[in-house]
Amino acid sequence: MPDGLPHEVHAAAYRVVQEALTNVRRHACDATELTVGLVYDGRALKVTVRDEGRGGSRLPQAALGGGFGLVGLTERVTALGGELRTGPRSGGRGWEVRAILPTKTAS
Repeated sequence: MPDGLPHEVHAAAYRVVQEALTNVRRHACDATELTVGLVYDGRALKVTVRDEGRGGSRLPQAALGGGFGLVGLTERVTALGGELRTGPRSGGRGWEVRAILPTKTAS
């Protein structure tokens, strides 16, 4: 990650990746490929996590945590003025989590 980003942006990016990886483990155990991308353009940090799983294999209910998942993540990202999008990838296979985290405040 680039130096000089606000601590809150670092923490939010970490949580986006952590939650996305947790969800792959819970909901797409059949995924054999996973991509994590970070792009910084000077104004925002863009975080992308993609898998190509079908979402058909799942952990037993007892192994699933009781966290706040994507709802909590959405709150964290939007509190920073960012945007979170999650959903199926184009082509019908896999899932994508995308977050845009502003790194500078509006003047």
